[in-house]
Amino acid sequence: MDAMREVSRAQLDGGTQPGERSGVPPVRLAIVTSHPIQYAAPLYAYLSRDTALALTVLYCSDQSLRGELDPGFGQPVVWDIDLLTGYDSIFLGRRALTRRLGGFWSLVCPELGWELRRSRYDAVWIHGQQFAADVLSFVLAKLQGIPVLTRADTHLGLARPPLRAALRRLLLGAQYRHIDRFLAVGTRNRQYYQALGVPGERIFDVPFSVDNERFARASTLDAAERRAARARLGVHDERPVLLYASKLMRRKHPDDLLRAAARIRERGLDLHVVIAGSGEMERELRELAAGLELDAHVCFTGFVNQRALPGLLGACDVFVLPAEDEPWGLIVNEVMSAGLPVILGQGVGCAPDLVEVGVNGDTCAPGEPATLARALEPLVRDPGLRRRMGEASRRRVARFSYEECRRGLRAALAGLPSGRA
Repeated sequence: MDAMREVSRAQLDGGTQPGERSGVPPVRLAIVTSHPIQYAAPLYAYLSRDTALALTVLYCSDQSLRGELDPGFGQPVVWDIDLLTGYDSIFLGRRALTRRLGGFWSLVCPELGWELRRSRYDAVWIHGQQFAADVLSFVLAKLQGIPVLTRADTHLGLARPPLRAALRRLLLGAQYRHIDRFLAVGTRNRQYYQALGVPGERIFDVPFSVDNERFARASTLDAAERRAARARLGVHDERPVLLYASKLMRRKHPDDLLRAAARIRERGLDLHVVIAGSGEMERELRELAAGLELDAHVCFTGFVNQRALPGLLGACDVFVLPAEDEPWGLIVNEVMSAGLPVILGQGVGCAPDLVEVGVNGDTCAPGEPATLARALEPLVRDPGLRRRMGEASRRRVARFSYEECRRGLRAALAGLPSGRA
């Protein structure tokens, strides 16, 4: 047959729910990605429960399983949750066992050519253009007539040198004309695609999400558990605990929280600060806390792995991420699932989607501790406000779920020419 068949709407447009069976063959989808990621693996497992989809994740490297040095955290990181169970995956060649993530050329993966020819996928999902393997996947798929979907977290607010930004727009605009579907993770990401000329009918919402249920369940502590968790942080009373949990990097401005906390304490309000994470600024932050006479009120936990994170969230009261140049910030999804109000820097990519000012939190200007202090002070003063905003966080983040991702992906796949006879 010479005609291109289409992925039928009986397969994808409504069709089966996760765990149900259908009389039509599933759509074979290859997801090409760098390495197993703690945020992505649970999503792949959820999508794989849908019998209308047959996912295979193609990994270029097993770096996250080896415990390689993470430059952002400044230490080797091995995630303590299962990153491979619940979905099919392939590590691309023996070199996947030694490849290290770095710049664009660190992941090339010529093995992709053999895998795409051998397995005859109906569609290929790539993640932007961070690595050469992403571009290679795009080229190989198009040469074989396989539709390509892309999902990335870029947006117009990310800082780039003007010349590089102009060149990037030119090259991406040319590539985007040949990408079949764009999976938007949020409002700013959708606006980025539209600014580069992508028509709205090729953009589908597949929002950045985490395992909301796991974080809601595991962060719910009874009174004794909460007292014990707070005691481990050096908190032995009910003063509010302000939490920063992310890499200790300059563009994330963790120092803003310490300076804002000092301002609030000068107004006679008691509080505690928890800095969870590691990175280049750790020593500087410890010295700053001492200089601000906050060291008795600040706990540095170091790196916190996935299993321990919900318990930490359940012990805290307000989450702060005063970052700029942040593509999304999935930690925000996690803390909102745990029922915390959030104060985010205006440069955090998820802010337009996850923060409703005055309802579940606020935003602040990065690098301006005074604006952060003004946003935090009402929450420090009023436990009832913290509780109401935390409940609002849970309601709002519920819309950013794996189920919404499944629906968006199926809508994007429905009607695509598969390129298979």
